[in-house]
Amino acid sequence: MNEDEYIRKDRLRFTKNSLASTLAIVAIVFDVLYFLNIYKSDVNRSVGDFYYQIRIGGSIILNLLFMLAAFLSSEGIKNYKKSYGYVLAVLGIIQIVRIFILPMQAHATDITVGGVTSKVMENGQFITVIIYLILSAAACFAAAYVGIKKSNELEAHMASLKKAAA
Repeated sequence: MNEDEYIRKDRLRFTKNSLASTLAIVAIVFDVLYFLNIYKSDVNRSVGDFYYQIRIGGSIILNLLFMLAAFLSSEGIKNYKKSYGYVLAVLGIIQIVRIFILPMQAHATDITVGGVTSKVMENGQFITVIIYLILSAAACFAAAYVGIKKSNELEAHMASLKKAAA
């Protein structure tokens, strides 16, 4: 290993993994945008009682749990704790799965209000929320990748230092 590579790896001991942490925060931001877009739907136009059912309560709880887990993971991954990288990967999978729950159901449901039939979620909003969920998932996956990779580098470097000291 050349000197520059050694210094780069040795710096990991004294710096935080800010890239992975920031990516996890970005995932939260996109989830918040998704959250706001979904829950403002009834304010802008009447969609009947579609959003006033148990599934929306579950969706709110899932959003809160996602944000809490992603924030906790951003703090853990910042300190090179590899297990939080795996949590972020699972959170990314959850964001992809969520596409097929509330947005797909709302987009596939027609509702009649005042004699006018329309979709609960029109195409524009559907595409927007899908993009938010995909970007949130991508940020989770990127944070997981960067976090696990740097954690592995630091572990290997620490092992080599321990071996050299022995």
